[in-house]
Amino acid sequence: MLAHIGEIAGLGVSVCWTLSALFFEKAGSRIGSLPVNFIRLFFAILFLGITTLLTKGIFFPSDATGYQWFWLGLSGFIGFYLGDLLLFKSYMIVGSRTAALIMSFSPMLTAMIGWFFLEEKLNALEVTAIMVSVTGIVTAISNRKMKLNIPFKGLMFALGGALGQSGGIILSKKGIGTYDALAATQIRALFGLVGFIVMITLMKRWSHVIRAFRDKAGMQAVTVGAVFGPFVGVALALFSIQHTNTGIASTLMALVPIFIIWPSSVMFNEKIKIQQIVGAIISIIGVSLFFM
Repeated sequence: MLAHIGEIAGLGVSVCWTLSALFFEKAGSRIGSLPVNFIRLFFAILFLGITTLLTKGIFFPSDATGYQWFWLGLSGFIGFYLGDLLLFKSYMIVGSRTAALIMSFSPMLTAMIGWFFLEEKLNALEVTAIMVSVTGIVTAISNRKMKLNIPFKGLMFALGGALGQSGGIILSKKGIGTYDALAATQIRALFGLVGFIVMITLMKRWSHVIRAFRDKAGMQAVTVGAVFGPFVGVALALFSIQHTNTGIASTLMALVPIFIIWPSSVMFNEKIKIQQIVGAIISIIGVSLFFM
């Protein structure tokens, strides 16, 4: 089990991000996506600071080197801010299902960027595992009604979201080294939060954020989402890339569309389709190859 601790952490990320997606969806329907993005990062920084205060005796990562601040900060800005911003814009143009389909290719992008930028190499079994897992994800989230004539602007936004996610993972691995995963996550969240602060200020949307804090049900949902998302989930993600190849870690983290099938059917009364079951089985086969 210890030999595959990075892969196990990657699976843990998908579980956490599945829970965060469900609660962020609930929160977004009440308070809006922009306040959710700001509040989730604000709470994540707070939770991470309290945890590192108890474990390391410091609230902010003042023990990080300039090198770590630069690469992790850049990772946070690209992953937490730009990547998520582009992804949300693609939702408005091509819809969440089509955007998710394009985003499912992020593991392959991560593997290619990792090979070029970090000189990471994958063996034939690992490449096969990535391809099988991604095939399962695509099968689970696609449908016959999806149009092939995707608007170019929406396609570019979705690809930008996928590149933002992949770039964030690669830059995180370059910057983290052996540094504490929780403190590294806090650095990333700080830079992502700065991006949203600037955006909210320029758009003059602070009144929306203040109003969101008064919505009790919305705040409860975003708090739970923040715990499983940018707090525990992202910290596990950084731990995962510390202990395994970024392409493998990215693939295991991308299994959210598979893990979310059953809980979303319970919470939102969504009917489970045969293709989702088939996709889940294919993805499980792909994941199992990583542990052979």
